[in-house]
Amino acid sequence: MPLRPTRDLLEEHRTDRIRARLERPRGQSSLSDFVLGGVDGVVTTFAVVAGSAGGRLPVSTIIILGLANLMADGFSMAVSNYLGTRSRQQEVARARKDEEWQVEQHPEGERREIREIFARKGFEPGMVDRIVEVITSDRKVWVDTMMAEELRLSEVSARPLRAAIVTFLAFALFGSIPLLPFFLGLRHFDQMFGASIGLAAAAFFVLGVAKGAVLETSTFRAGIQTLTIGSLAAVLAYGIGVGLRALLA
Repeated sequence: MPLRPTRDLLEEHRTDRIRARLERPRGQSSLSDFVLGGVDGVVTTFAVVAGSAGGRLPVSTIIILGLANLMADGFSMAVSNYLGTRSRQQEVARARKDEEWQVEQHPEGERREIREIFARKGFEPGMVDRIVEVITSDRKVWVDTMMAEELRLSEVSARPLRAAIVTFLAFALFGSIPLLPFFLGLRHFDQMFGASIGLAAAAFFVLGVAKGAVLETSTFRAGIQTLTIGSLAAVLAYGIGVGLRALLA
């Protein structure tokens, strides 16, 4: 069964649309950063809620710990994502500089690498000669080819600032959900904790469904998988809270 209508597929492969995509590559999607930040936000904050509930800490303590954890961990995760993405970007830049130096210093060796790359793809010797001639006639195309074919590195995927911002916003947005019942001031602690469980479970499931929808996989399965991961973390945190309360009693 096709993922998209054949009409849409034909439209996407018009010559002008192909050229437009090649000239403006979209790079790495923010979906992974959003889902990662959202899931980690709910897991982290609800772990605080579950651990505090297991230890029967006061509601004010849960709110303070939850908010402090939300901001500190959200910032830490965003910075870590920024640094990690920036490091990949710098790795690509260093690799390109090195390839440019090799092309400058030892062009014959680099031509042999181009020849070997396309010979391995099954092109006939005469065709390989022509490919090598065309590619090595343009220094940028030459280096671009070495980056893509030899090193398998992309220069359009790393966007550190965007990754950090998306991660933090998703972390703060979804991470605040398990805390909402404690701000509403419900009469009984068990009611607040029960509502927090329900909201956290819904957030996990929605994040999983969103990921499945964008990736065109089973939305229900993706939702259940994300919910299961979050539930395991919550059970672990709750168990630690109960254990510590018994130990320190």
